[in-house]
Amino acid sequence: MALQSLPSSRMAPLAILLGLLMAACFTFCLSHQNPKEFALTNPEKSSTKETERKETKAEEELDAEVLEVFYPTHEWQALRPGQAVPAGSHVRLNLQTGEREAKLQSEDKFRNNLKGKRLDINTNTYTSQDLKSALAKFKEGAEMESSKEDKARQAEVKRLFRPIEELKKDFDELNVVIETDMQIMVRLINKFNSSSSSLEEKIAALFDLEYYVHQMDNAQDLLSFGGLQVVINGLNSTEPLVKEYAAFVLGAAFSSNPKVQVEAIEGGALQKLLVILATEQPLTAKKKVLFALCSLLRHFPYAQRQFLKLGGLQVLRSLVQEKGTEVLAVRVVTLLYDLVTEKMFAEEEAELTQETSPEKLQQYRQVHLLPGLREQGWCEITAHLLALPEHDAREKVLQTLGVLLATCRDHYRLDWDAASEAEECQRGWALQAGGHLGSAGLAIKWKPEG
Repeated sequence: MALQSLPSSRMAPLAILLGLLMAACFTFCLSHQNPKEFALTNPEKSSTKETERKETKAEEELDAEVLEVFYPTHEWQALRPGQAVPAGSHVRLNLQTGEREAKLQSEDKFRNNLKGKRLDINTNTYTSQDLKSALAKFKEGAEMESSKEDKARQAEVKRLFRPIEELKKDFDELNVVIETDMQIMVRLINKFNSSSSSLEEKIAALFDLEYYVHQMDNAQDLLSFGGLQVVINGLNSTEPLVKEYAAFVLGAAFSSNPKVQVEAIEGGALQKLLVILATEQPLTAKKKVLFALCSLLRHFPYAQRQFLKLGGLQVLRSLVQEKGTEVLAVRVVTLLYDLVTEKMFAEEEAELTQETSPEKLQQYRQVHLLPGLREQGWCEITAHLLALPEHDAREKVLQTLGVLLATCRDHYRLDWDAASEAEECQRGWALQAGGHLGSAGLAIKWKPEG
């Protein structure tokens, strides 16, 4: 009655106050019944952390066993923790359930991804044998793509080159036999040593053989089957041409070939060469024999010692003093110069290397070449060769006089005629050559006493 008697302007504030009191009571009651719903936390973050704890716990519970393989289908399937997913599968995260799901890709998309590749997809799963066969087909496809290029290349090769079988057939038709150097040398030696061969055939065989024995290996092969001794025996022939070309072959085989040089000394080549030089023979034959002698003596101290024992210096002296042998005289003087300087270089090399008794130096010390040259009169013979008209010959003679100067000094001082002749030749040559003599001529000064 009292409220109804109140005016309406005063009842409105009371109603608002009563409503606020009822809302406050309702809120207080609910907060005491379920306090977690009104905590100051983020519900989404709390659920995420709880999910992570569950997954971590599930992974820790896994044993160290082989992980289970997931076999996808065309329908979405949930993945368990630790399952291995095959390559090429479609994987997604289901936001509603929070689980990972996987399935096979659609067939159209898979074919588009493999466009241009020769793979047949007829089943949902593939075994190792299926993969091997697919790989084999892939290789076959690559080979088919390059087959056109290979065929074009093979056609070009066939156009440029002929097969070996066809070449052999053509050679057989022409009666041409392909031989090695060894076979050719055996055939040439047999032809030279045959009694039925004519003189021209023997000369031709030796001429061809000289071409092959320039090579060190071929010369040693000639030695291996006994061909070298056959050629050495050819020096005993009564035909001057056979002696000439046999010496030509030996000179080529001896050059810088120690193994062949040793066998030649043992086979008596040195004695035969000296006999030819000491007897009356054509000049062309003596040229070839002197060439063979030089090749045998160079860089071979044992052969040089045997040469001195057999009277080689006397043979060369007689050869130089013959009329019409000026060409041979220059070659002999050059040989003597090479032998003297060769020994000097061996001694200098031993001093530089500080070797007390090297075998090579011991062999050279047993070669008494300079005393032999002085005893055989080579000091005078060499000095008189300065009268030769050719400048090249005089230069070689002066080089030899330079290495003989220490040995022949006393002889040159006493021999006034030789000194005067040398000085006159030197002045005339210097005037004609315009100073061409150089240091070689200035190294020798004649000072006769008295």
